[in-house]
Amino acid sequence: MDLGVNYPEVGATRTGDLPAGYRHLELTTDLDTPLATAAEIVMTFGLQARCGLRPESDVPRATPGAEFALRYLGVRLPCQVVWTEETPELVGFGYGTRPGHLERGEASFLLEPLGPNRTRFTVRSFSVPGTLVTRLGAPVTRFLQTRANDRYLTVMRDACGGANPPESR
Repeated sequence: MDLGVNYPEVGATRTGDLPAGYRHLELTTDLDTPLATAAEIVMTFGLQARCGLRPESDVPRATPGAEFALRYLGVRLPCQVVWTEETPELVGFGYGTRPGHLERGEASFLLEPLGPNRTRFTVRSFSVPGTLVTRLGAPVTRFLQTRANDRYLTVMRDACGGANPPESR
């Protein structure tokens, strides 16, 4: 698979062994829903759509190598799915930034079953500014990233039900 991402540490969000030199974010929350229900939202880019990011993809489901873009406020952010997993113990995917994205790095959306009707949802990422504008505006960029990750958890909790507030790790 030919990955056109703009950073070398491909797949690091899968294991949680995030590379040095990047800003790391990890948030988790528990959902009152079966794994399969949450997985359908995550694996079909439904989470990004529910967050108002307008995903553009030629594939209906996250697939390794699939290129897609997120559109927000007129900005197009090119990305590529770098890994997926769909097992009874873990469902999720990671995407990496491609040239033209405002950042360089990777984000993942992970689901783990906690019981028949309970699922843990984790958003994990590492990134650095990818353009002069985002480097100069680093404090604003960091704020927006944190807000976006918080929004992912809030939207999943709204869609699936949740019993606890998000936790940072």
